[in-house]
Amino acid sequence: QVQLVESGGGLVQPGGSLRLSCAASGTIFSIYAMGWYRQAPGKQRELVARIGSGGSTYYASSVKGRFTISRDNAKRTVYLQMNSLKPEDTAVYYCNEERPERPGGYWGQGTQVTVSS
Repeated sequence: QVQLVESGGGLVQPGGSLRLSCAASGTIFSIYAMGWYRQAPGKQRELVARIGSGGSTYYASSVKGRFTISRDNAKRTVYLQMNSLKPEDTAVYYCNEERPERPGGYWGQGTQVTVSS
């Protein structure tokens, strides 16, 4: 059974940094693309960043230059380094493992990020 567990969220002041982690179990992990999504109150869930099995990355325009996605296949963990945080980054952040055979893939339970002074 695939499990994704996010951690690292919290309250941070504007301009601050956080590092999110997503630990995977029950999966080969290294052969799958991983993504970080977020959902703010009253808004749809949106893709923030994605990293392919080979390490290629994609970023939403709203976070490009501020966020960095990375993965450690030996630890079966994907990270999201978030710098220069803004109040509009406030959301629940979710980890996703893409699976061609499973629409939507697998999701973690989410971790809350709040950017406020």
